[in-house]
Amino acid sequence: MENIYNPTPEHKALREMVRQFAEREVEPQAAENDRTETFNIGLFRQLGSLGLLGITVPEKFGGSGMDAAAAVIVHEELSAVDPGFTLAYLAHSMLFVNNLAQNGSEAQCQKYLPGASTGELIGGMCMSEPAVGTDVLGMQTMAKRDGDSYVINGAKMWITNGAVNDTDLGDIFLVYARTGESKKTASLFLVEKGTPGFSLGQKIHDKLGMRASTTAELVFEDCRIPAENLVGSEGDAVKHMMRNLEIERLTLAAMSLGIARRSIEIMNRYANERHAFGKPLREFGQIQRHIGESFSDYQAGRAYVYDLCSRLDLHSQEGSRVDSDATKLYCATMAKNVADRAMQVMGGYGYVEEYNVERLWRDAKLIEIGGGTLESHHKNIANDLCKKGFDAVCPE
Repeated sequence: MENIYNPTPEHKALREMVRQFAEREVEPQAAENDRTETFNIGLFRQLGSLGLLGITVPEKFGGSGMDAAAAVIVHEELSAVDPGFTLAYLAHSMLFVNNLAQNGSEAQCQKYLPGASTGELIGGMCMSEPAVGTDVLGMQTMAKRDGDSYVINGAKMWITNGAVNDTDLGDIFLVYARTGESKKTASLFLVEKGTPGFSLGQKIHDKLGMRASTTAELVFEDCRIPAENLVGSEGDAVKHMMRNLEIERLTLAAMSLGIARRSIEIMNRYANERHAFGKPLREFGQIQRHIGESFSDYQAGRAYVYDLCSRLDLHSQEGSRVDSDATKLYCATMAKNVADRAMQVMGGYGYVEEYNVERLWRDAKLIEIGGGTLESHHKNIANDLCKKGFDAVCPE
């Protein structure tokens, strides 16, 4: 074992490859695509050429067959230069590709995963609705069996990769819908672009951050799909949903690590180069406090995230909801605070586009909301601790 952050030589090589690619290809385009709210499809497909879009997919379906630690490494390294672009990667590789790889049938995986692993197909996952966010089991979208088909009616909101530009949908989606009256009768379906009754409601414009990824409302009006597009069994998708939320929250926490690391690098360099009152900023106590606290917070979050990686088996039905909630709860706010301190250290320069910190700060805020709000993490952690007890949740 190399260390907790690079468990094997393969993980270390992966990190080096992704970091070099991020610095060479991703960073130069980040500010422009943030400014124009553009999803860089060509760059996204280069991730497929590197084997990153199917990072956790078995090799027989065109993936790289790696583990949770590999997924975290990729998200941390990409997010250090462009969190918005990385969010599009997460929605595709974790919410669609990994979800289908873990829960789909052999035939479904053979049909969709090879194209999704190369980037030929751009995928996403549809869970939230216009009136339903954290209370996801309150979803109103319905799927009714009709012979050899299901007919879906409803709308999904805040869907990353829902559109690839102002007018065009993504290619393939996993859609959660109720198939009964009970809140717990959720089922999961594959819906392709071009299916009659499936349309783009709107692309969301003028977001605070994560502008290099697209966000959309998707509408289903008597959308008829073949029954074979049901993933798993009817009514059992809550289990899929909760299990996949764990890797989503872990990789969102990894994105926060990338944001924090880059913010520390920028503020530390600035504090060394900038002088005030005849000496470098780094010699002022308050500046030292901002840098020191930021580094300590980052290292604590990083240790927690990579420790969870070592314990999270993507193929197991036994998950770790408390730790996935807790890593995201800690890291999301940590990254926002670190970016805020970097802006404070840099003064006016931190407030403008040139130094990237203002973009990192804007992007960091979304992770306190998307994939579960801070309040939902508080609820989940408290409930599990109360029901199971501390020793069961946090064994020796």
